[in-house]
Amino acid sequence: MEKVVDTEKKTNRLVQILSTRKAKYIVGTLIFSGLGIALPRIFHIIGGANAGATLLPMHLAVLISALIFGSMSSCIVAGTSVIFSYLLTGMPTLARLPYMLIELVIYALLLSILNKKFNSYVSLIGTIILGRIIYAGVLFAAINIFGMQTYGISVMQSIITGLPGIALELICVPFIARIIKKGIHLDD
Repeated sequence: MEKVVDTEKKTNRLVQILSTRKAKYIVGTLIFSGLGIALPRIFHIIGGANAGATLLPMHLAVLISALIFGSMSSCIVAGTSVIFSYLLTGMPTLARLPYMLIELVIYALLLSILNKKFNSYVSLIGTIILGRIIYAGVLFAAINIFGMQTYGISVMQSIITGLPGIALELICVPFIARIIKKGIHLDD
């Protein structure tokens, strides 16, 4: 009888710990980091080699995380997604890795900041536009000022190629983030 009561107390304590705001942030960050690694693989298996550049699956995990958990979490998701995806799958390529990391961190920070002042749709649109402008500046500086190697990138070409992914982001990201945020009771 004592073991049952003791086990029940431990279970209740674990539920209390996992229901704290901090635990929700940690678990959510881990889950979205995993999604940031898994989604590109799934998209590449289903859609082929160009599915990543077209549908931007890694962006989905980062953007949803930014809307739910904010800047720290979404920057962690951006970093872990890119680095562990490279280590586990070789994608993005080593030449693309620093640029992809910078791009995702820019989006994570922008969306987290804009979402404090505007609704998620306006924030996302602003992030997509400002993020591309800032990213273009970073690319220019990296290549022309710091002499970093290019991997044949063009911001305009990546925008055109990524239009289906941008549409997917606009349709899905705010909707999914709202459902998850409501489901985990983050404001409790």
